[in-house]
Amino acid sequence: MARPSDSGVTGAAPARAAPARVGGWLALALLIIVLDQLTKVYFNTSFQYGERVNVLPVFDFTLMYNRGAAFSFLASEEGWQRWLFTGLGIVAAVVITIILRRTHGQPRFSLALTLILGGAVGNVIDRVAYGHVVDFLLFYWNDSYFPAFNLADVGISCGAVLLVLDELLRARKKPQA
Repeated sequence: MARPSDSGVTGAAPARAAPARVGGWLALALLIIVLDQLTKVYFNTSFQYGERVNVLPVFDFTLMYNRGAAFSFLASEEGWQRWLFTGLGIVAAVVITIILRRTHGQPRFSLALTLILGGAVGNVIDRVAYGHVVDFLLFYWNDSYFPAFNLADVGISCGAVLLVLDELLRARKKPQA
């Protein structure tokens, strides 16, 4: 999954243009973070906790708080999970940034990492600022609900799907020995 280069050249110095390339990916991650935070500020200031506004027959805007991780994992714990998930998010952001600096000529892979980076940092900001993640997108069917989520979660999920797709496509192109 994390592969600096598929060129087969080991120990080669990174290309001179690498900082410019990584700068573009980091700018995209920053855009994701800004959009995520702006939407969260909007919902935090415009909605009461638990309030729902119907948008489509299967979709509402809402305001929910998640003290846990995906699908409210560990949300009912006493607070230590805030710092665990904050630390994991920071470590993920650092590792992804390092990998992005070493990744050349792999736009799909870099985009996947960038989406995950933007989402991870967006949710870390919430955990540090509020002690929970702000969620506002709610999909449902009759009485079945998908857990509420936010734009950072969309970035993380799309990035994860893109990572899998990238690996599947890369494996298909690899010459058979």
